[in-house]
Amino acid sequence: MSLGSIATLLQTALELGLISSLTVLALFLSYSMLNVCDLSTDGCFTLGATVGAAVAISGHPYLALPAAMGAGILSGFVTAILQTKMGVNSLLAGIIVNTALYSVNIAVMGNSSILNMNKTDTVFTKAKDLLSGTFLGGQQKLVVAGIAVILIAVLLGIFLKTRLGLAIRATGDNPDMVRSSSINPVVTTIVGLCVANSFTALSGCLLAQSQKSVNIDIGTGMVTITLASLLIGNVFFGKRKLPWRIFGMVVGAFVFRLVYTIALRFDMPAFMLKFVSSVIVVIAISLPYLKKQLPLAVRRLKKRFGRSSTNA
Repeated sequence: MSLGSIATLLQTALELGLISSLTVLALFLSYSMLNVCDLSTDGCFTLGATVGAAVAISGHPYLALPAAMGAGILSGFVTAILQTKMGVNSLLAGIIVNTALYSVNIAVMGNSSILNMNKTDTVFTKAKDLLSGTFLGGQQKLVVAGIAVILIAVLLGIFLKTRLGLAIRATGDNPDMVRSSSINPVVTTIVGLCVANSFTALSGCLLAQSQKSVNIDIGTGMVTITLASLLIGNVFFGKRKLPWRIFGMVVGAFVFRLVYTIALRFDMPAFMLKFVSSVIVVIAISLPYLKKQLPLAVRRLKKRFGRSSTNA
């Protein structure tokens, strides 16, 4: 593999990693902070992509971004209401919303399963024109995705240090204590899921505009990819302070996409990519446990070989 191929591979992984890291930050907020496993991620990601594409096709590529985030907020609100006001288990609430969003997404796409944006202006084509003639010419995907991630990461860090953000973190850490205090866990859950799903929808919108097409399966498997990225990020920065943990989510997304891109470069069959995702998740989950077990295994081996040599 030439240096040019390696550079292209790294850039592709970085671009996709930055875009998908927004969904990882969403899961970081809902799962790591709020302790809610939101399984509506796939449908919400597709919702952001379809709403963003529909608005961009109508001639408003910039408006597509807040429109997608607004749709994500609605999705998160419904999921939160099912959990907090209707007594539905969080896992079931996510599955129900995810199933319902399939029909919503088809409706947004005009009863079609594909939207073509080849002749549509997007935030990336606009950025390409702005960057033309500069040293960043041709790097519009990297620039737009980078700006979006930096803004969201900074805003998330600031938000989690506010009173409401601290209440959300407290809800995930110790819900019983929260109930006994003046904090309303219903409010924190609703706000947390709304914010998280807005990030997910924005991620879907950016991916749709980046590849200039949307299909109904664009978000399939996104929750697995996101979970793997989150776990990889936790391996590197899980015990650090909040800013480093947020940065770790971006690193985790890049590492996952790098492995994914390398698999594609080696002509791995498309049907095997989901298997690769599952293997990465298993490794990422098992790694902390295996780290703890390794010293014990080494000691056992030393004792066993020590006894063998003594007997000899």
